[in-house]
Amino acid sequence: MSFSSITAELRTELGSNMPQIRILLKKNPAMAFTTINETASKVGKKHGIVLSLNFPQRGKIEDFESYGTENIGMVFQRNSRNFSIARDLIKSKAIEMLDKPQVHDAYMYEGKEGVRVMLENLRLDILPASLHVWGKFDDSISKFCDWLLINCYQLKPGVDGALSETNSKL
Repeated sequence: MSFSSITAELRTELGSNMPQIRILLKKNPAMAFTTINETASKVGKKHGIVLSLNFPQRGKIEDFESYGTENIGMVFQRNSRNFSIARDLIKSKAIEMLDKPQVHDAYMYEGKEGVRVMLENLRLDILPASLHVWGKFDDSISKFCDWLLINCYQLKPGVDGALSETNSKL
């Protein structure tokens, strides 16, 4: 399982539900939001993660073409406080794989750790329990997120389901 394959599957599922979503957006935007995230939840559950789409700007929900290509959250191990690999490795890999990122420690309180990666029009919040992509991602971001899923979150390509702790809570 990879970030790339999960987001591709999400786009396919949302595309097949698009007629219903468009109707709901006109009649009841809150129901459209719920339908979109129910679809994301089903895709995530299939892979043992909690998957959600976010619409941080007013009117963004009406940008159908962007569904599954930006503003995605993935929760893997809900109560994790520390990464399974060295935080410095995550930061150095971001610098290696991405174009001129600003990389900082983030969420460093109460024994928790995290990394924030800032690019021109995108922010990644990388936490031991979750990954949040704020902005439109391209192939380089997807490849970095693929690396994170394998190395940081210990999800193996072609294998559905995260660690057993997550699966038991879904």
